[in-house]
Amino acid sequence: MSSARETAATNERPQLGALVKDVGEGNRVGVVMGYQGPYVQLRPVGGGKEWDAEPDRVRPLTAREELSVRLAERNEGSRWGK
Repeated sequence: MSSARETAATNERPQLGALVKDVGEGNRVGVVMGYQGPYVQLRPVGGGKEWDAEPDRVRPLTAREELSVRLAERNEGSRWGK
């Protein structure tokens, strides 16, 4: 899987499973689940209801943002014994 930084550098659409930020929806972070028509379908990192995002408002996470999101997800799981 290519990194978010590689995706931005090549102007390709994000790969399935990539972590991205939807700047059009309050800077929500999500996982790319698919593409429906002109939209990118995103799901919250910890699970939940998917939403559609406009492709021009979706950007890859920086390395720091990605690390922060992954750490928060790991910490959340440890609180619940996962």
